[in-house]
Amino acid sequence: MIFETIVVGQLGVNCFILGDAEAKVGVIVDPGAEAQKILALVRAKGLTITHVLNTHGHCDHVGGNRAVVEATGAQLMIHRDDEYFLGRAAQSAVLYGLKAENSPAPATYLEDGKVIRFGGRELRVIHTPGHTPGGCCLYIPSEGILISGDTLFAESIGRTDLPGGSTEQLTDSIRSKLFVLPDATAVYPGHGPATTIGHEKRYNPYMR
Repeated sequence: MIFETIVVGQLGVNCFILGDAEAKVGVIVDPGAEAQKILALVRAKGLTITHVLNTHGHCDHVGGNRAVVEATGAQLMIHRDDEYFLGRAAQSAVLYGLKAENSPAPATYLEDGKVIRFGGRELRVIHTPGHTPGGCCLYIPSEGILISGDTLFAESIGRTDLPGGSTEQLTDSIRSKLFVLPDATAVYPGHGPATTIGHEKRYNPYMR
């Protein structure tokens, strides 16, 4: 499987490009900014992008949606509880001294348990509210990979002091939906370095 990480934007968002190397079909997760940089890597890999997936609706994760969707014709997907953020990305970015473009509306929605296929590969949606009401993680069982958005970080968790955030919800989401995955599962967060489920169960100070 093709699995590429590109760090984009002023807040260093991890954008992911996933692809089936044989079918040359793939998806993009969280194109937060620098759309041309993302699209250049897609072209280099020879991928046809079928879906653009947002782990949540914050402006730093959705700011490149419009350019990427228009260039690829891909279906945009986000959890319906975070759809509200998409049309306010530019306004929200200004509040934090950032720049972002408003996102188009989603073609369809991420839902807990939904399976998204690209070529012979598939990922499963895990709804993990707490950082935002519609926050989701994306799990690829065949590869032992979890894209955790801003739910779970290396020895940290997503902030819960923004509108719609809840510390109780977030920690419950992590315990009940992520910590049940195999310890060897590689976790790729929305910001910062990768980790594993086993490491976070043992060492994450916010989950003790």
